[in-house]
Amino acid sequence: MIEFANLTKRYGKFAAVDNLTLSVKPQEAVALWGVNGAGKTTAIKCLLGLLRFDGQITVGGCDVRRQGRAARQLIGYVPQELAFYKEMTTVDMAQFYARLKGAPAARIAPVLAQVGLGEQGGKRVGALSGGMKQRLALALALLGDPPVLVMDEPTSNLDTAARSQLLHLLLEVKRGGKTIIFSSHRIEEVETLADRVAVMEHGRLQFTCTAGELARRVGLRTQVKFLVPGSQLDQALAILQGAGLQARRNG
Repeated sequence: MIEFANLTKRYGKFAAVDNLTLSVKPQEAVALWGVNGAGKTTAIKCLLGLLRFDGQITVGGCDVRRQGRAARQLIGYVPQELAFYKEMTTVDMAQFYARLKGAPAARIAPVLAQVGLGEQGGKRVGALSGGMKQRLALALALLGDPPVLVMDEPTSNLDTAARSQLLHLLLEVKRGGKTIIFSSHRIEEVETLADRVAVMEHGRLQFTCTAGELARRVGLRTQVKFLVPGSQLDQALAILQGAGLQARRNG
């Protein structure tokens, strides 16, 4: 569904992405993993046709440079930094994006309901919580029912509860048959959502592995986060620590 062939993006002598070759199969979820500056976001911007590049990228067989409009019509995009008209209501924003995408207005209500915003249609976007705004961004990306979902650090600005809710929604989207490619440096996000991981460093692809192999391959310890009622925190800590696990409060 997505093919990167020798993708290279240079700024002068600096290679932000250096000879990236990677394939993403239909209905597969692939994470681009790496620290800030690894080249993840640059690769995504090239995929979206926002940057000039060397090499080739195709989406659904459409060449991103020669058939950019056709390629973009196959993609729903959730950016890291959200940009909304804050004075518009949720449903007005969805109607605006539906017109831009050529999506039928009938898609708006079911998509907002899908992301848990069915009751927030009359609320101003500026009054939504961070988690709700991220869910709205997901809804707008899905309006045209694209086969491909592209996301740049989708949970980076969310608290633990909102992150958990969004990951649950994304799992449902994945089960619905979307091909997903996303950037991340959160191990729990990758282990939850990705089938395969492309590990990048200094713009180059180092290796690919399954999501379950990532922590061992890069020398990380897996962290598991539990949402526990405040009255049960002490009991939960005692049980986990008694089992020999390193447990601590997180807010």
